[in-house]
Amino acid sequence: MSGRLLGKTAIVTAAAQGIGRATAEAFAREGALVWALDINEERLGDLPDLPNIVRRRFDVLDGAAVATAFADIGPVDALFNCAGFVHSGTILDCDEAALDFSFDLNVKSMHRMIRAVLPGMLERGRGAIVNMSSVSSSVKAVPNRYAYSVTKAAVIGLTKSVAADTVAHGVRCNAICPGTVDSPSLQERLRAQGDYEATRAAFVARQPVGRFGRPEEIAELVVYLASDASAYTTGAIHVIDGGWTA
Repeated sequence: MSGRLLGKTAIVTAAAQGIGRATAEAFAREGALVWALDINEERLGDLPDLPNIVRRRFDVLDGAAVATAFADIGPVDALFNCAGFVHSGTILDCDEAALDFSFDLNVKSMHRMIRAVLPGMLERGRGAIVNMSSVSSSVKAVPNRYAYSVTKAAVIGLTKSVAADTVAHGVRCNAICPGTVDSPSLQERLRAQGDYEATRAAFVARQPVGRFGRPEEIAELVVYLASDASAYTTGAIHVIDGGWTA
């Protein structure tokens, strides 16, 4: 434990698997008290049994629950908004219901979470918010990712707006934009295509570095942005994509 987050309280959404889980574990190793939130209570049980990780079933789509959930958590120093959904297809494959769901989970959930923790951060004059965006956004056009790209571009706008409004009050807000990261979610999408090996090979082929990213690599960036080491960084998008957008 290096203690970069020692004494801090951190919240991670979608903490049961992938980048969220890797980040929750990294936050805990760095000394934070971690509230690991996820709708999948069973997978939350896979997190390490550590005294500084608190597991809680939590639905980021439930506005009323989000608004009242923080009474027992207390002051929050760092928030990592990781919950999201990858909708596949073009605009013609995305009806209004699908677009509404993507906006609700990918964007409005962050809106809810930030509104819940921000007053306390402003009152104390400190806090770090890290939002999960993607290179598939305003950063880069990716085929068959219409709803995902639209909503992840909105996350960048949300991030910059919050940063501009809070920079003079000691609160920072940044976004990370990963490329393709190996996770249970990615594996499910690869299998859904029918020919797993061919689809996986095609995904790897578009990675200049020659492999998928690892959740632990993304988690290291989140730790940096949540820690005081990045005190001069706000309103920025941080691309971590193995050279995909180079």
